[in-house]
Amino acid sequence: MTRCAAFPPEETEKNLDAIIGRLKNRGIAVLLVGMLAPPNMGADYGERFNLIYPKLAQKHGVALYPFILDGVVTRSELQLDDGMHPNAKGIAVMVERMTPTVRDFVKTIRDTPK
Repeated sequence: MTRCAAFPPEETEKNLDAIIGRLKNRGIAVLLVGMLAPPNMGADYGERFNLIYPKLAQKHGVALYPFILDGVVTRSELQLDDGMHPNAKGIAVMVERMTPTVRDFVKTIRDTPK
């Protein structure tokens, strides 16, 4: 199994935590869009990385869309030749799947008293 260089999950979590905290301190609503570690990063990395987004969403009380590549990651016809990133059709699938969550999120912002 080939592993590529990546940031340690703990560093990613620390950076995202700071970003979310700053946004919330400014009164900006946050929809956290999650990612899962690719399998080639190894099981240990995946276990540590895959907890980041749910943990931060709970810590900060923000909305979470768990996995941005849902419905795309296992379908080669929806990916670029690199086998990781979505092509135009893949992006359309991502948008279609995320739309209900984004609509609900926007509604909560509109319904929140100022």
